[in-house]
Amino acid sequence: MSLTLPTSEQWSQTCAADGEFQQACRHWTGGLRLGVGDAELTLNLVDGQVRPGKPEGETGVIEYSGDEDVWREVMAEVPKRFHNDVMANVAMGAGLTRSGDYLAHAQYYAAIMRAVELLRAAPSDYPLRAGDVGAAGRIDTPVGRYVHINIGGYDHRIYFEEAGQGIPLLMQHTAGCHGSQWRHLFEVPEITERFRLIAYDLPCHGKSVPPVQKAWWAEPYNLKGEFLRSIPLQLAAALDLQDPVFMGCSVGGLLALDLAHRHADAFRAVISVEGALKIEGELSQFGDLYHPQVNNEYKARLMDGLMSPTSPKPYRKETSFVYASGWPPVFLGDLYYYVEDYDLRETAGEINTNEVGVHILSGEYDYSGTSELGREAQQAIPGATWVEMKGVGHFPMSENPDAFISYLMPILDQIATA
Repeated sequence: MSLTLPTSEQWSQTCAADGEFQQACRHWTGGLRLGVGDAELTLNLVDGQVRPGKPEGETGVIEYSGDEDVWREVMAEVPKRFHNDVMANVAMGAGLTRSGDYLAHAQYYAAIMRAVELLRAAPSDYPLRAGDVGAAGRIDTPVGRYVHINIGGYDHRIYFEEAGQGIPLLMQHTAGCHGSQWRHLFEVPEITERFRLIAYDLPCHGKSVPPVQKAWWAEPYNLKGEFLRSIPLQLAAALDLQDPVFMGCSVGGLLALDLAHRHADAFRAVISVEGALKIEGELSQFGDLYHPQVNNEYKARLMDGLMSPTSPKPYRKETSFVYASGWPPVFLGDLYYYVEDYDLRETAGEINTNEVGVHILSGEYDYSGTSELGREAQQAIPGATWVEMKGVGHFPMSENPDAFISYLMPILDQIATA
């Protein structure tokens, strides 16, 4: 059965009436072409305004093309993994190809994906967490403080939030982000009655401002393994944490396995969320993340594509918002560790899970630290555990906290009773 498509005129009218698209397409002159088998949909823009007709020339024009069967998956109300986002589809070789103005693609990717989303049926309204909207005057559980640690001869003032009692659990955020990603866990008594949760911001992230003794503004920012590994070790010492657990996601998920390999004696267990032995790529491939003509909205929309379409939209947009709020170089610089510095392919088998427990959680929709990579890591580490989290993506703790907690609790139970 052939795919039912609107006309280009109908699609253009839908985009012109959509507030999210209008926010994202501002000043865009050019347009979008979708090659759907033998058919074509076009969207023409002049200085951010939708105009009749097809986009002229090549400047500012982007095209995605693929067979009708591929677009049927992309346009489904709930797309399957790697079809929920057109860049994910291209990256994973799932059937679409991309061409056109490279710079405009980065500048207007948020508008491109919103235009594609508007070709889908209206999604279901996925519920928010019970009690997430509090009464006026309610004060949330965590308390924020600063602690000073010395790294490489420089004083770093590290911000952290904590709540709970019992086994210390250090929580490391993803690349380019900060500790607010873990906020939902602080409000779960079943966790905080047994675990002292500590979510910290890496230097140059969130409220951990750069060190005043260093001219950090005059050199590239690249996050390196030796520096990164030292932070949870020094925090554990400064806060006098006895036999803590470490949990991290993405960059933090790789760090969890790195710590289990190099510093097993410092932690009773690590929880690697979206972990892997190696993430393929080169930093040079990601230059558009820190381009003077591309703003932080691009990285925010990219992160949305790593999440599940079944995660509640307000939480997905909150996760993206935090990315858009970061210091522009920090996400790209964090990827230095993620794709260049970190590699456990030859050494993962040396991890002794009798000394440090290793638990790996992978999100179904994550096309960066895929489920396949998480499973590969578990198979390389004797005694490690692995679970694929259905219906979530790269940021489970912030995009769909209830789903994440349901997968996390059995691990915490195991750690607490070990």
